[in-house]
Amino acid sequence: MPESTVDDWVRLAYAELRAIAARYLARERRAHMLQPTALVHEAFLRLRDLQRVTLNGRTHFLAVAAAQMRRILVDQARAAGAAKRGGGVAQVTLGDRDGAVSANPVPLLAVDRSLESLAAHFARPARVAEMRLFAGMTVEEIAAILKVTDRTVKSDWRFARAWLARDLGVAQEGDS
Repeated sequence: MPESTVDDWVRLAYAELRAIAARYLARERRAHMLQPTALVHEAFLRLRDLQRVTLNGRTHFLAVAAAQMRRILVDQARAAGAAKRGGGVAQVTLGDRDGAVSANPVPLLAVDRSLESLAAHFARPARVAEMRLFAGMTVEEIAAILKVTDRTVKSDWRFARAWLARDLGVAQEGDS
């Protein structure tokens, strides 16, 4: 699609965006104020406000949209935490199709801080983790976006899982 806009991509991928939003919200430990449709619409508004986003295909668009959804939920969790002085903060389960960081719920803000810390030291594994955990993307999709091999994505994912588990103080699934 030549010179596709965010509007075009949202129309083409709306059902997938809703599925990503539903996955995000299903991981929430407590009832969430947002519904999947509202989360998609909020992400759409943020995407439209971004300056000159270059979207390189459907999977790249979905990764960018998923990152915006994560930021929306983190912003909402921060606001809830500030309002309640840390009580009732959203928690998520860190899992994907090929292996979980932890089956136990972890505070969303802690996950966000850990991903930011990982990104400060190792940007690509952090992007891989975000796309695996929050967008539910496959190894092949991530490899295409990052222009690396599937093997590199798998290696980055193993590294990111270990980093997050250590940083968050949780045992990885399968660990004793």
